[in-house]
Amino acid sequence: MAEPVTPMPALQEKVQSVLDELIATGAETGLQVAVYRYGALVVDAVAGLADSQTERPVTSQTPFFSFSAGKVMTATVAHLLVRIGALRYDTPLVDLWPEFGAHGKATATLRHVLTHSVGVPAMPRVIGPADLADWSRVCGAIADAEPRWRPGTRTGYHAFTFGFLVGEAARRATGEPMRHLLHKWVSDPLGLDGDLFFGVSRTDLARLARLEDSAPPAAASDAAGVLAPWERQPIAAMGNSADILQADIPSVGTFTARGIAAMNAAVLDGRLIDADQLAELTSPAFEGTDQVFGNHTRLALGYPLGRIGTRPEETPTTFGWVGGGGSYVYADTATGTSFAMTKTRLTPHFNTAQRLADLVAAELRIDT
Repeated sequence: MAEPVTPMPALQEKVQSVLDELIATGAETGLQVAVYRYGALVVDAVAGLADSQTERPVTSQTPFFSFSAGKVMTATVAHLLVRIGALRYDTPLVDLWPEFGAHGKATATLRHVLTHSVGVPAMPRVIGPADLADWSRVCGAIADAEPRWRPGTRTGYHAFTFGFLVGEAARRATGEPMRHLLHKWVSDPLGLDGDLFFGVSRTDLARLARLEDSAPPAAASDAAGVLAPWERQPIAAMGNSADILQADIPSVGTFTARGIAAMNAAVLDGRLIDADQLAELTSPAFEGTDQVFGNHTRLALGYPLGRIGTRPEETPTTFGWVGGGGSYVYADTATGTSFAMTKTRLTPHFNTAQRLADLVAAELRIDT
């Protein structure tokens, strides 16, 4: 990762032009895009309003609640647990969390959690959005859940259970909640205080972007048989709820595009993860049919592989997460690129994310 980096004003200008167009046409209301290459910030673009009600503009310092794109932060903490020796990828959860072994889940490991193959993709029906701030209640319900398949044999998107599975293993291994580990291991050493959150402080709430629904909730999808409506359908009310925003819910997250792209840049260049561990965590770890959504998926440890809009085999060196409503975060080991996009308007598609990711990838190929 020692390749020289030169300023890329042409890329900055092209990204900014797209953002300005999206705002001008009304396709979007507020956006951030940040790109790091080999550890250097080469794009830092914003456009539109952080809050349409007050007409407060988006800045690079505006945090956005970005739903499952926050799983990038969760996976990073999991890998840091392995780096310090608190856990191994093949550590059974019951070694730390004996109660989790109920109903045949005793063989589940951290590797299974990171590949969404534990078998508990949906929250137990006794848990609703109002319960998410009650860590003990949620973890107790997950521990007592019956798996839909034997751990490690299938994969299916663990929408909200993912963060609690990683988080409870982390809490039992270190004695600390995920919000503290994220701060101590990531945001503080990287100088990203105020950029990355599992649970926003009350004093920071006023800085956040205010999300907007682009349309009424869509009709039930094929995931309806597995996930509850609130798990599969992102809505602005959830992302604007002070209770949700302040809670430690590491299946989702609040961040600036610049902050989370900087975090992934540090993963790529060795400041957070060494080269051997990076190679392990970005290698294919599970491939199969997603039991929640029915699509074919190829997963690394903690991330789907492939850039949005491409097949995994076309962009095998990219890894990251989309967030419900259209946000997107990815990194690419081949080009040393870390990309992040946040936005206020929740859309049922990822057209904006794909357009910008394709633009950045094409420009970097030309520059290489």
